[in-house]
Amino acid sequence: MRDYTYPATIVTAKTLFKVLGMSFQTSGTEHVPREGGAILAANHISYVDFIFDGLAAQPSGRLVRFMAKKDAFDHRISGPIMRSFHHISVDRDNGQQSYDDAVRYARDGEIVGIFPEATISRSFEIKELKTGAVRMAAEAGVPLIPMVTWGTQLLKTKDHESDLKGRGKTIGLHVGAPIAVTGDDPVAETVVLRDAMSALLDHAIAEYPIRPEGQWWAPARHGGTAPTLAEAARLDEEEYAARAARRAAKKEKP
Repeated sequence: MRDYTYPATIVTAKTLFKVLGMSFQTSGTEHVPREGGAILAANHISYVDFIFDGLAAQPSGRLVRFMAKKDAFDHRISGPIMRSFHHISVDRDNGQQSYDDAVRYARDGEIVGIFPEATISRSFEIKELKTGAVRMAAEAGVPLIPMVTWGTQLLKTKDHESDLKGRGKTIGLHVGAPIAVTGDDPVAETVVLRDAMSALLDHAIAEYPIRPEGQWWAPARHGGTAPTLAEAARLDEEEYAARAARRAAKKEKP
């Protein structure tokens, strides 16, 4: 793929991060292959995760093609940018096409970034994962690479005020060893992926310069005040129900 805007945007972003005094903690970036395809499965704790996740592939000289909601591609400003970066549009009404595109990208030697939790984790824990990442990696015949980002929730996440300036913030980018998958039992292999991501999350929190105790942005299991996984699941269900009610009300309007 020919990339013109993507590398230039990364250079600009790195310069901006430096101006803002942001710092980065990284580990395991050597696990991102220097050539060949892979599925990079990352946690999802903020609306800006994909901006930072791709930096984990920079030491290997790779660009990550993220799977993102179709809405971002339909927007008059973000749409042309997303297409110029060769990201993958995810249309929930035609999920098979998005899946097929991701498999094709990976087979063609691209790093495909996916958020197997599907939605932002209000608990900041690793939620139950969809099996898509495992199935894509198995079908494409490429490694599945677990990854965790930490600190992006301080910039923009659900239920909290945004701080997109990010001055002085620390972002953690932690990559795990590739997982070989066969696709014979996607559910069991997804459990392996989740365990690997959970271990990376614990590492990220332990290494973070601010202690998690009493912090709204830290999991309850680590002494933070974020909702537990069960409480977060309830909040998600309430959000989905309210969204469905709004859609139904809109359809009923004459």
